[in-house]
Amino acid sequence: MTRVLSPVSGRVVGLAGVPDPVFAQAMVGPGTAVDPERGPGHAIAPVTGTIVKLHPHAYVVVDGEGHGVLVHLGIDTVKLKGQGFELLVSEGDQVTSGQPVVAWDPGLIEAGGRSPVCAVVALDAGADALSDVVESGEVTKGAELFTWN
Repeated sequence: MTRVLSPVSGRVVGLAGVPDPVFAQAMVGPGTAVDPERGPGHAIAPVTGTIVKLHPHAYVVVDGEGHGVLVHLGIDTVKLKGQGFELLVSEGDQVTSGQPVVAWDPGLIEAGGRSPVCAVVALDAGADALSDVVESGEVTKGAELFTWN
């Protein structure tokens, strides 16, 4: 069982609240999403494990059970080509849940005309693999978003 933590503080909007049909329709996988607090900050590792993919706008951490969790920072942020993001770890690094992974400013993302909503997705998981999924309300960075059974 894997407890998946929120990478950012903000308001949970669920995947349906992501302004991108690929995430909103859970095509990437089940999970939830957080509309982050505006202002500079850090996105943290949602689980303890290995950084297997690392881009300025997104990262995947795989835990000891082989569960891969994708954190996608904003929508269409790949088009920023890294501008506004600072990587704090490297691909292949071991991280602990709660460890800062990327420094960014959701307010700047929004000011640039993009949504800063963060999708947190269980990769290669069936919808029934998750429990206790938070779909709404305020969340603090490091609070549990869902459990992967």
